[in-house]
Amino acid sequence: MFEKINDDLKTSMKEQDKFSLGVLRMLKSALQLESINKKEDLNDDEVIAVIKKQVKMRMDSIVEFEKFNKTEEIDVLQKEIELLKKYLPEEMSSEEVDKQIEEAFSKINPTSMKDMGMVMKELQSIASRADMSVVSKKVKDKIMGL
Repeated sequence: MFEKINDDLKTSMKEQDKFSLGVLRMLKSALQLESINKKEDLNDDEVIAVIKKQVKMRMDSIVEFEKFNKTEEIDVLQKEIELLKKYLPEEMSSEEVDKQIEEAFSKINPTSMKDMGMVMKELQSIASRADMSVVSKKVKDKIMGL
């Protein structure tokens, strides 16, 4: 995954695509920082986590820019998000997420909110393919409904 990003960075340089080059340089520096913090090379799941973090930062910025009607900045951030999402695996459908939650519930058998941590830990394997904030909300709703 890291090599693919590097290759695309080189391609952007050759094609003089300043927008892609800027976004990929920011991503590469975020990946290098994470690698330095972990004191080891990142595996694909860790690279995906960093990319998701970058997408989330931009989504949060969009929310802030919307408050002040900064449409040009919002457009730029949306293009950056589109570019970053090319490196993320396809998101799981809502039905697939529900199925994974059901399996985790049958395995752990939660009885109260105290068990939510164990359920979320069990679901950590889908973190690279699902929005964990949505998963968390679904798990919480399901536990509250018990």
